[in-house]
This record gives sequence, structure tokens and C-alpha cells, in this order.
Amino acid sequence: MTNIKDLAKMAGVSVTTVSRVLNNHPYVSEEKKNAVLEAIKVSNYFKNINAVHLSKGKTQLMGVVLPFSDHPYFAQLLKGIAKQALENNYKLVLIQTDYMERRELEALQMLKQKQIDSLIICSRTCDLSTIEEHLQFGSIVLCENIKGKKASSTFVNQYKVFFDALEYLYHKGHKKIGYCIGRKSGANSHNRELAYREFHEKYSLPYHPEYIIDKCLYFEDGDKVINQINKLDKPPSALLVTSDQVAAGIVICCQKQHISIPDEMAIIGFDNEPIAKMMNITTIEIPLLEMGKNLFLQAVNGDITNKELSVKLIERGTV
Repeated sequence: MTNIKDLAKMAGVSVTTVSRVLNNHPYVSEEKKNAVLEAIKVSNYFKNINAVHLSKGKTQLMGVVLPFSDHPYFAQLLKGIAKQALENNYKLVLIQTDYMERRELEALQMLKQKQIDSLIICSRTCDLSTIEEHLQFGSIVLCENIKGKKASSTFVNQYKVFFDALEYLYHKGHKKIGYCIGRKSGANSHNRELAYREFHEKYSLPYHPEYIIDKCLYFEDGDKVINQINKLDKPPSALLVTSDQVAAGIVICCQKQHISIPDEMAIIGFDNEPIAKMMNITTIEIPLLEMGKNLFLQAVNGDITNKELSVKLIERGTV
């Protein structure tokens, strides 16, 4: 394989001159530049990008760990990251985990081996201690509240968001409230469950674990939710649904089964996706694009910061 010394010999110039031509340095005579370019053409030379990265100490590659690439929540988050990556001349390496720990560990190994400069983990399954062990190899940014830890994060206060939404439904007359989530494990899910339990304690309401329905990620899961609720002797009169897609599926299923919304079933979705606006669904707007932008900047800057973003309740016709 032709190297930079071979090019210098073929062109009859110094290695420094070849380096200047390869890096578009302005102070090279036209004659020498043409000689180097001819040598590159004849030898079919390609710059060793790995060697360039090694010399610079950077790859300009950022890893993004996400469980699903087709879920609207993560798609919007990724959109915010990708916009900043484009503006800052970075390329993204997407690692889809499907919440498999070994795939998350592979992403951390990429950081350790300097294949990427930094890592954004949109939703984790690894222990926080495992992630902290890899901080010595590069910047890692998370989407959860980890104040007091050594990693950066951009997050929404899931406990407060959930508690406020539950109180909103309570003051609308609902005392039997359930909720739908993607998974029961994970830091955000634990905070939501804590808010749910403490809400029931505050208002002396009976706690119904059967009102918590997990594995709700996509539009078609709306049928599963209603079918599960229909089996209960005392079904909830309201639902918090952590995805507008699932909330839309629930609305359609209720319409098919002649369940009146909001009279018989009130619904609050999450994220304020276009489908929520189209279907007049009350929802909680989470600024996912802004979150993605901040995640990228934290990963690039490398400083340890924790930024909490505010949310907004969008009142529509399902409550």
C-alpha cells in the first residue's frame, strides 16, 4: 500500500510538501502540487483515515445508544442530536439495543477502544456503576436525572411530571387512575411508579397494581390496553399513557367499542406528537428536539452538567 513517503519519492518532493497538499495547505507551489496530485492518481493513493484520527486524537464520530430506531420518542430525540451533529461536522454511530445489555456494553467498548469520541445513551439498561467505569475513556451523556454523579445528563423530572398529571386528573374528578408504560424497569419508570404510589398515599386512595400496564410502545398496543382493562371488575376511569402513539391507539379502540371519551375514559398522552394534535388528545409536551440538541453539546464539550427541561400540559378533548 502506498504511503506518504512513497508519494514524496514519486513526486520528487519532501514528505512535508505531500502532507501540505493532502491537507489543502495554501503555501505550496502549483508545480509541486501538480506533481503530488499526479503521484496520488498514478498510485491510487487513499488517505489512511484511521491514522489521521490517531494523529488528531479524535474520530469526529459520536455514538448514540437507543433501544428502538422506529419509536417516535427516540426518533425525535435522534433528530435533535443529528441536526447538531451536521452543524458541527460530526457523524453519528447508531447502536440499537432492544434493551439488551450486551449491546449497550458493546457501545461502551467502542468508546474504550477510541472508535468513537463520546456516547449518548438515550435509555439505558446497564447499571450506572458500569457506565461510570467507562467515563475515563470519553464523555457519556444520559437522559435521566443523575445529579451528583460523574456523567452529564439532560432530563425531564419524571416524578414531578407524573405527579402533576395525576393531580390534574384527580381534580377533574378521577380517583381510579391507571397508567401505561414501555417497560417497568429503568430509572424513569421507577420515578413514575414512586410518584404513582405517593399520589395514592397523599389522597388516601386504594392502590391498584393491575392499573399499571407495561410493554406499551406502539399504536397497536392500544387494543391490548383496552382489552386488559375490560377484564377488570373495577376498571380505571382515566389513563396516563407515556406515548401519544399508544394513546391514539387507545382512543381508536374506545371508539370501536363505544367507550365514551372523556366521560367513561379520560386519557393523557406524552410527547405532543402530531397524531395527538390531529386526534385532539390531551398530552404533555416534552421538548425532545431541544433535549437532543443539549445532549449533543454536552457530549462534545465534555464538561459535567445536568440540565432539567420543563414540560407543558396541552389541554385538548380527552380529559
